[in-house]
Formats: sequence, structure tokens, C-alpha cells
Amino acid sequence: MSTLARFTSGVRCTRLWWMAAMTAALCLLGQGAFAQADVRATSLREKYQSLTQQLAQNQFQRPLYLESQELPSALKGDIYGVVNFPFATVSDTLNHPTQGPANWCDVLILHLNIKYCHASTGASGTVLAVNIGKKTEESLTSSYRVQFAWNQAVSSPDYFRVELSAATGPLSTKDYRIVVEAIPVGDDRTFIHLTYAYGYGTAGRLAMKAYLATIGSDKVGFSTTRDPSTNETRYIGGVRGLVERNTMRYYLAIEAYLDALSSPPNGRLDKRLTKWFDATEQYPRQLHEVSRADYMQMKHNEYQRQQIAQ
Repeated sequence: MSTLARFTSGVRCTRLWWMAAMTAALCLLGQGAFAQADVRATSLREKYQSLTQQLAQNQFQRPLYLESQELPSALKGDIYGVVNFPFATVSDTLNHPTQGPANWCDVLILHLNIKYCHASTGASGTVLAVNIGKKTEESLTSSYRVQFAWNQAVSSPDYFRVELSAATGPLSTKDYRIVVEAIPVGDDRTFIHLTYAYGYGTAGRLAMKAYLATIGSDKVGFSTTRDPSTNETRYIGGVRGLVERNTMRYYLAIEAYLDALSSPPNGRLDKRLTKWFDATEQYPRQLHEVSRADYMQMKHNEYQRQQIAQ
């Protein structure tokens, strides 16, 4: 065999070896991802089974369970709920690799405090540019811009987990996380777990303290506690009440968006705005803030604004 032939044969063998090695590595990665999905799906299924009674009978008049945590420098709210939509619909909406980020923007904008959201994908991944502000109309320059990384963390035929995370936020808040995971619980129902959490520093703590001492002094959450002075049950207030209200608003936004999918495309915006507002008005003690007319007008304006990258 000539020197050239031997060299060519060696190159071919090396190439085949690398192809086999890469194929094996990809197979292992795929198996690892499915194994992770199986573990997470099993855990979520066990949670669903453990909440059977709470989902059937609760104060919310819907299959929903809420819990919250106040840590020394962080807040966390979790909602577990059942929505009457097939798992494939929920996954395609929130977890789709190309359409999911834009859909998330249309979900988030339903929240009173979200003023703008635009999804873009670059070398560093998919990012949602989100402006957070007041519950009334305002310019983007008066609001706070937060950059959320959108990540399709785990995905399989019967489980998905999508994560939105931001390292920093307004007023020294940090480590924002909005996480949704889901499993099918029947042909037309899906069990969803939503987490909303963030941390805060000194400035954030002072800002929340000022808010809760003034315009937020009468705000409450959904969990209850017993007042030791009167022995009466009352809703929690403070920062736990704050995170519970916002967690609920995000969950109801997901429900409203999914419900509007059955409407003609040109009627979906009004449908989801109406559904979100009506759902929040079922809990006026916690969630009522503005009139229907003001909400609809504000959100129509904000939705039009978010169609252009700003």
C-alpha cells in the first residue's frame, strides 16, 4: 500500500472513530435527559396524588393549591393546579423551542406590573426583555428592565420544565425565577406546578417595607394564620402576602392564555385579557386593583407597544 493510501485510510478510520464516539456521547446525553425527565415526572405525579383532597376542596373554587415561603433574603411562591387542556397543548404553548418565548411574553403582559416583554435569541441563548412597573400606565423609561433567560430545561413526551431566570432586578432584587413544570393527568387535563421566587438585598428590603407600611398596608395573601390576640383566623399580610398575590397573577395568566387559544386569532387578545381580569376578580380581597375599563385600555396599549423591539 502506498504512503498516500495508508494516510487516506488512517484519516478515514479516525473520522469513523470520532463519528462513533460522538454518536455514543449523544446517545448517553439523550438517555440522561430522559432519565432526568422520568425522575422529575415521577416526583410531580406523587405530588399530584398527595394533593388530591386539597385540589378537590379549597377556597379557590378551582383545582389549585398554593404555598409560600419567606426566607431571610428571599421569597418563594408555589402553585399546583389542574388545567382543562391536553398536555400537548400546554407543552406546545409554554415549552416550544421557537414559539414558546414569544408565547411567554403574551402570558406575562397580562400581569398588571408587566409593562413590556420582547423575546430574542442570540449566541448566548434566548432572552426575554421584560419591563416591570406600576399597576397603571407608564412609559418604559419610568419602569425597570429585567433580562430573563428562557431555558427549555427538560422535555419529554409526558413531562416538561421551562425556566425563566434573571440574575438582577430593580431595587437590589436578584435571582428571579419563574419555573413551570407539567405532566398529563388524563386525556384533556394537565397538572401544572408554577414557582415564582426572587431574592433581595438591603435596598429591596427597605423598598418592600416602605410599600407594606403605606399603600400596601391593607394587602393580604391567600394563606391564613391564627391571630394570637383574638384567636381568629386571618389572611397573612407582609411579604408572604406579596409573593402569593403575584404568584397567583402569573398562574391565572397561564390559564387565560391557554383558554384563549380556542378563539379565532384576531379575538384572542381580548379573550385572554377578559379571562385574566375576570379570574382575578374572583379574589377581590387579594387581587383587585383597577377597573375593567382601565385594565383593558392599558393592556391594549402595552400589547401594541411590545410588538416592536424597544
